[in-house]
Amino acid sequence: LREVSADAMRTAMLAGIRELGIAALPWNREPRDLQARIEFLRRLDGGEEDAAADGEAPRRDSGWPSVDDHALAESLDAWLAPWLDGVTRRDHLARIPLTDALRALLPWEQQRRLDELAPTHLEVPTGSRVRIDYLDESAPAVSVRLQEVFGLEQTPRIGGGRVPITFKLLSPAQRPVQVTRDLASFWRGAYADVRKDMRGRYPIHYWPENPLE
Repeated sequence: LREVSADAMRTAMLAGIRELGIAALPWNREPRDLQARIEFLRRLDGGEEDAAADGEAPRRDSGWPSVDDHALAESLDAWLAPWLDGVTRRDHLARIPLTDALRALLPWEQQRRLDELAPTHLEVPTGSRVRIDYLDESAPAVSVRLQEVFGLEQTPRIGGGRVPITFKLLSPAQRPVQVTRDLASFWRGAYADVRKDMRGRYPIHYWPENPLE
C-alpha cells in the first residue's frame, strides 16, 4: 500500500507483535532489569498472587503496575502503541526504547520511589558501585569480591529496609567463595575458614583477621 494512516499502521504492528509474542521486542539487560525491579516492589507491597498461592487472604493492591510478560502482552495497546510512530516493519522493533516505555507506566512519584526502594547499584566500602541483580534466583543479589566488603558489618537492606541483599562473595579470581544474606553471622563464623583458604590461595592479598577493619 502506498499510503497507510498512522493509526492503521499501529494497529497492524500491534497485531504482528501479538502474533510474534512479547519476546519479539528488543529486550536486553536494561529493560529486563527495570521490569524485575518493578515486579519486585509490586510483590513486596501487595503480594496478592503470593498470598493466594499460600492460601492466605489476598492483600491490598500495591499500586505498582503488573509488568510481567503476560501482563504486558495483554495491555500492548495501552503502553506500547505510543512508541510505534514510524515503526512499520518487524526489523523496526529494535528502535523501540523499551526502557523508556516501561518507565512511562510509572507516574513521577513512583519513578522516584523505584530508585529509592529498588536501586540499581549498591556502594560497597571500597567505593565501588556494584549492580544489584533482580533477575537472579536469590534476588536481590550482588556479586562482589570479598575484599570489597571488608568493613561492612551488616547486610544492607532495600525495599524500605524489608529485604536483605544476597551477597555472592568472590575470590580475587572472581570465583565463588560464599553466599550469604547475613554478613554479621558470616564474619563471626565462616569467615575464619574462608580467610585461611584465601591466605593459602592468594597470599599477596590482604586478609585481615578482623574483617571489619
